[in-house]
Amino acid sequence: MSQVTSLVQSVDWLAIAPPTLTAAVALVVLVADLFLPTARKPLLGWLATAGLAASALLLLPLLDGHRRTFCLTGTPQACSYVADHFTLIVQFLVLAGALLTALLSIDTIKDHDLPAGEYWFLLLSSAAGAALLPASRDLATLVIALEVASLPAFALVGLRRGDRLSSEAALKFFLSSVAATAVMLLGVSFVYASTGSLHLSQVAHALTALPDPRLATLASVGVALTLVGFAFKTAAAPFHFWVPDTYVGAPLPIAAYLSVVGKAVGFSGLILVTVQGFPAYADVWGPVLAVLAALTMTVGNVAALRQDPTRTHSAVRLLAWSSVGQAGYLLVPIAAAGYTHDPAHAIGATVAYALMYAAVNLGAFAVATLVARTRPANRLADYQGLYHRRPLVALALGFFLLCLAGLPPGIIGLFAKVTVFSAAVDAGLGWLAVVMAVNVVIALYYYLQWAAVLFRPAEAPAGEAAGQPRARIPAALTTALALATVLGVALSGAPQLVLRFAAGALL
Repeated sequence: MSQVTSLVQSVDWLAIAPPTLTAAVALVVLVADLFLPTARKPLLGWLATAGLAASALLLLPLLDGHRRTFCLTGTPQACSYVADHFTLIVQFLVLAGALLTALLSIDTIKDHDLPAGEYWFLLLSSAAGAALLPASRDLATLVIALEVASLPAFALVGLRRGDRLSSEAALKFFLSSVAATAVMLLGVSFVYASTGSLHLSQVAHALTALPDPRLATLASVGVALTLVGFAFKTAAAPFHFWVPDTYVGAPLPIAAYLSVVGKAVGFSGLILVTVQGFPAYADVWGPVLAVLAALTMTVGNVAALRQDPTRTHSAVRLLAWSSVGQAGYLLVPIAAAGYTHDPAHAIGATVAYALMYAAVNLGAFAVATLVARTRPANRLADYQGLYHRRPLVALALGFFLLCLAGLPPGIIGLFAKVTVFSAAVDAGLGWLAVVMAVNVVIALYYYLQWAAVLFRPAEAPAGEAAGQPRARIPAALTTALALATVLGVALSGAPQLVLRFAAGALL
């Protein structure tokens, strides 16, 4: 009896509260959908939004960053769930991103006649998995959290029934993701076979002294395959091919969700497996990630540069390729962590950049969602004259684009790029810093070109012609746009706060 008792793990319910509450609200929404009449379905959206806000507030009692749970009884330092500073920062990014996505979705669901109950259940389920992943400290929990975050996203992308683009995007996303997951699982199984453990701390220790050269070879293959799986999740080239079509076919709020929360999931998982699980192989994954970073930012920025302003959905495609380019910047500090004795400092640069990118990219998608209400083609040319139709919206989009470009007054974008650049230089990756500088210049062209289009005069669309009242911006969409703008302006006013905050992301 005593032997059975010794195997029971304690559970810190406060530590696991944020993802647990998100999952619980998802179940409540699913059940409530069965009983609510059609006219009251919008209540589900506000319930989901309130649930995400409550989950984010539950991060406040955890700010000390010293909670662990689901630990091995014989080895208390080997835990499956750790609520440290890194976890809390990424969970805040995930839950805040899902909250803004929910605000963008409330009117999109009505406009496109999407099934409300299924939509909110899938969104909350995905957010719960995304919030679980940064806290995961064993490979099994990491893979499970990754799939819980990914599987609902497939359905969300293809939720527009009867839409060919939506179905095609969901199928491409699903097939490529399943292939990447299979490769990752094979890699995890090789790592487990060679080390005898799934906990990252024990894996890191075992990889430093494998007794058999054959086990070392098996472990090397496992590490490589695991990294390939996470490279897909981060949209790193050459595993980025699913991004443009998926963003175009998905409802715009879901494209925004994938561009921010999906990246947070992929990059947090990549950081954990490399820095915490595979530090013994830093001489392998460091150079590989450096090459992937250079390739990813170059492919993304060059493809964004070539977008035809008159092509249907060219604005969304530009944001999609821009997100690939931004993924390259985010990879730079992780690669630098493989070359330095202080990986936490380099990882802080990725976290800081991710926080900036999340705020301004969600804001850009909020404006794209607004423009799509009157111009569904969502071409870059459709933004011409936006300043004359909606001055505040145009100024907000211009600000977001300048942040992404790293130009004043988007100070937070400039600071984030300088931080990433410094991480590469400090790690001795001068060639990667040069590649990044070239790509920043390339990106300046298409970001500034889009910003200039906003202020050129153009005829108003049919619903906004002279003498006719402009369509009112829905309250939820206005709130999302205002929150993204305020956050971007606040961060630009005090960029040192986010850098200091990210520096606390000690692994």
